[in-house]
Amino acid sequence: MCFAGAGGQGVILCSIVLAEAVFLAGKNVAQSQRYGPEARGGLCRAELIIDDEKIVYPKVVRADFLLALTQKSLDRYGAGMTGLTVIDGSLKAPENLKVVALPILQTAAEVVGNPVTANIVAAGAINALLRLVPDALLEQAVRMHIPPEAEQINLVALREGRELGRRYS
Repeated sequence: MCFAGAGGQGVILCSIVLAEAVFLAGKNVAQSQRYGPEARGGLCRAELIIDDEKIVYPKVVRADFLLALTQKSLDRYGAGMTGLTVIDGSLKAPENLKVVALPILQTAAEVVGNPVTANIVAAGAINALLRLVPDALLEQAVRMHIPPEAEQINLVALREGRELGRRYS
């Protein structure tokens, strides 16, 4: 799995939360990330490998899932994708991709009321689409990686994302 967007959007945390939930479900998981020298706004990418068997190489060679939250990340990492690509609804997807466009950024800003929760909205949507783990394990993983003062709004974001994913699955 590949998660891509701009620094500050939380795609790395999205991958970490999903990795934690998958680990809690008893599967093998490897998570990695990379980003440019820009702390905010530069292109960033995180990778996640999930397997029932031992993972022998911790980097994604060919992703079968992509989350793209910016046009630049979609243009860069979408080329050659053969699996599912989840994009924010504001992006323009090439016709050759299998795409699910979800209003992730809009949901975070307008429904949840905080744009920085877009990553958790995305995690909820991804889990609903791919059925990676039970909802309770994903909620547990969110609680493990979110500061207590931001827990409630992020749980709202998770539920809104789950509903988005269910509507489009």
